[in-house]
Amino acid sequence: MDKIRVVKIGGNVIDNPEALSSFLANFANLEGNKILVHGGGKIATELSKSMGITPQMIDGRRVTSQQDLEVVTMVYAGLINKNIVAQLQAKACNAVGFTGADANAIVSDIRPTQPIDFGLVGDVKTVNGKAISGFVEQGVIPVFCAITHDGNGQLLNTNADTIASELAASLVDFYDVELIYCFEKQGVLENVEDENSVIPEINPSYYEKLKAEGKIHSGMLPKMTNCFDAIKKGVKSVKIGSPEVIRNENQLCSIITG
Repeated sequence: MDKIRVVKIGGNVIDNPEALSSFLANFANLEGNKILVHGGGKIATELSKSMGITPQMIDGRRVTSQQDLEVVTMVYAGLINKNIVAQLQAKACNAVGFTGADANAIVSDIRPTQPIDFGLVGDVKTVNGKAISGFVEQGVIPVFCAITHDGNGQLLNTNADTIASELAASLVDFYDVELIYCFEKQGVLENVEDENSVIPEINPSYYEKLKAEGKIHSGMLPKMTNCFDAIKKGVKSVKIGSPEVIRNENQLCSIITG
């Protein structure tokens, strides 16, 4: 079975033009089948504020009103996605930008209003792995932003880490799948104050221990949940690390195991 890599790049890299350009050069040079998933960075927040819209955050997560959805769709599916696609095309990487609505690739349910009403936020329901693999087989490199749809005409803001995990899981019948989360750190840190305290391997029992000790918390918790979900659904390998991971297979990172 052929291999495919699903690579998710965080907003912190998107916010830095030099870091983004370097990452995209490495992604373009990555041999074999591949898919890119990107977050949104700070651009949507800055644009909202310039339009007089004050973003509302709860526990670090954006509440998505109709106005917010219009802004994030413009920024994520438009400005950021097409900028990434254009840069990849310049590097001879035949990329095509996608939302979940395109080719009915990712359908989400709107998140329940209890216990917290996050507005027009979607939780992934189904991913059309057959259609996505079909694009890949045609030599297309899909580039997914963090927008999905409900199948009834409604677009939804959706967590990019979750999209990456669910995309990876949808492809296990077609490929040996590797999922790579790239962000500004070298991996999951045992001590957030020490950049070199990378935990090289994390299994479920060790994860519970790290959580109980308060060493893994806040934004890393949902990312880890997505990692373990992917492993449970048949993804062969999950890594969390810096963008250097996709250029150098021996780069220090955190490997998540079942």
